[in-house]
Amino acid sequence: MKKSDFYFDLPEELIAQVPLEKRDTSRMLVIGKHSQQLEHKHFYDIIEYLNPGDCLVLNNSRVLPARIYGTRTDTGAIVEFLLLHNMGNDTWEVITGPGKKAKAGTSFTFGDGLLSCDVIDVLDNGNRVAKFGYEGNSFYAVLDRIGEMPLPHYIHEKLNDAERYQTVYAKEKGSAAAPTAGLHFTPELLQKIADKGVSVAYITLHVGIGTFRPVKAENIEDHEMHYEHFSISEEAAEKINDCKKNGGKVIAVGTTCTRTLESCADENGYLHPCSDKTNIFIYPGYKFKCIDSLITNFHLPESTLIMLVSAFCGRENALSAYKTAIEERYRFFSFGDVCYISDSI
Repeated sequence: MKKSDFYFDLPEELIAQVPLEKRDTSRMLVIGKHSQQLEHKHFYDIIEYLNPGDCLVLNNSRVLPARIYGTRTDTGAIVEFLLLHNMGNDTWEVITGPGKKAKAGTSFTFGDGLLSCDVIDVLDNGNRVAKFGYEGNSFYAVLDRIGEMPLPHYIHEKLNDAERYQTVYAKEKGSAAAPTAGLHFTPELLQKIADKGVSVAYITLHVGIGTFRPVKAENIEDHEMHYEHFSISEEAAEKINDCKKNGGKVIAVGTTCTRTLESCADENGYLHPCSDKTNIFIYPGYKFKCIDSLITNFHLPESTLIMLVSAFCGRENALSAYKTAIEERYRFFSFGDVCYISDSI
């Protein structure tokens, strides 16, 4: 398939710049996976589509304030660092900009000396490997003091409350971007869902920037995804497997949950507890094994995310729904509105 098969024209003014005051008041476009029927709702209506015995799967990864600005110790040049992956022993894979000022062997300081690093390697993909040193007992405590939330490039407004780029259930530190489908949940809505008899399973996938990198290959099959690390606990696997055994629906919240579950499921859709990494690329033609329904935000044209959505509900169905969303002035991307793609309407 061609990259251009997933193009649509999106007016810039529909790109949400700030989150809504109340998370669950986002508009929700309900899409029939098979019927192509559309319904216009709000996210707090999601409970109407969930039934006792279903399982809602959430990604509890927490976004790091992963954007930091360093001063090169020998020249004074300012370089932006984006932390991607903790390689252990205070060593991280990072993106630097401008990269030419962060060659192997260069050193940087951050936050008036609270943090320092040496660039020890340049990877084939252009990313750097940096070894950090810091004052105090916790790298993350320093990062909380000097780091900035790594908001996507299309968000130009300042985020007044950094917690609005976290889900209310974010727990495991490690993401370079938010699993944005989960931003619509509130503690109260999650409680109502649990009270209805829907089980909630928390898994972890640390979101990397590679998920959002543009597809440059004209033939999408030639695109390579970057690896992201995930973990599925015994408790989560048991909840999801019990749901499937008892005929319930597995509802993935976001493309990150989808990719994790589909990476781990056996041919019958069942899971085993595991911690690993995945670079699965889901596009039309993929046969889903585990998930039944999907909650996800509205995505960029020609992105791997709209390709995943198209794989789940059909390309023509997805693009037709997006056309309606644009006509109805839905808000797009990270702080925007949401889709619920249902296999039962």
